[in-house]
Amino acid sequence: MPELYDVAAIGNAIVDVIAPAEDSFLADNGLAKGGMMLVDQAQSQALYARMAPGVETSGGSAANTVAGLASFGGKGAFLGKVADDQLGGVFAHDMRAIGARFENAPLVGGPATAACMINVTPDGQRTMCTFLGASTAFTEADVEAEVIEASKIVYLEGYLFDADAARRAFAKAAGLARASGRMLALTLSDGFVVERHREALLGFIESQVDLLFANEVEAKALFQTDSFDAAAEALRQRVKLAAVTRSEHGSVILADGERLTAAAEPVEKVVDTTGAGDQYAAGFMFGLSRGRPLQVCGRLASLAAAEVISHYGPRPQVSLKDLAAAKGY
Repeated sequence: MPELYDVAAIGNAIVDVIAPAEDSFLADNGLAKGGMMLVDQAQSQALYARMAPGVETSGGSAANTVAGLASFGGKGAFLGKVADDQLGGVFAHDMRAIGARFENAPLVGGPATAACMINVTPDGQRTMCTFLGASTAFTEADVEAEVIEASKIVYLEGYLFDADAARRAFAKAAGLARASGRMLALTLSDGFVVERHREALLGFIESQVDLLFANEVEAKALFQTDSFDAAAEALRQRVKLAAVTRSEHGSVILADGERLTAAAEPVEKVVDTTGAGDQYAAGFMFGLSRGRPLQVCGRLASLAAAEVISHYGPRPQVSLKDLAAAKGY
């Protein structure tokens, strides 16, 4: 089958509500700074009522990555579930408007479209409370074989490990990717996801994953160590390729016995770290899908992450393709 997409991503289809907050607001509401916690619809609405004025934007980790890929000029497809409601319609419109394929039928008669309440403190750290809603209704029946088979890279969002039906969808996607010779990529998504599903994630990584994305906290949690070097070595032994981000210290790329480093792109002011890891993955996979050297993939990844943390919101606001061209990447 001819390759129609650079990346096909499977993840939670979520609308983000992003607002500024002081550390005291987090403390008053029992929120762990920098983390992600799951809430029900009532809790989500109650938190929304207490938050400062903010912006609403289509989000979801893997969907953000597809948006970044499109900004580089790549061709992406997104598989996820929204409800047949206003926010679901907004999400679908936003994905198609950037040129990405999104054709999963909306859920009728179930929970509302997923929403994530994101409070951003003055240091740019984001604290997320996620109502998964209709996104948990994504099942193996929603995995479109023709899309998986036509994609160079199949990218899976670790947040989906919180839903049993989605895990079965992962297994189906992995099987299709393997059978058609496609690269399977996974992002660990969040340290709390790793802590909840460590054994299942390890088993999936060792048996299915070709490319793993993680940040330093997630990598350490996966191998229950305080040593980054120990976590990196454990990763190197389990996957063909891994990219581990380390905030302002850039990232480390592990491949076939090599350990490469990619410096972080300078940012005048960190406004909001929401989407940094998502955009890093976008840049890295765009480069990889176009046959670029790993060092260049790392530069593209750092460039995308730097752009998104310079403003509110998890998706690029300027052309990443133009930024890369200006840098000579």
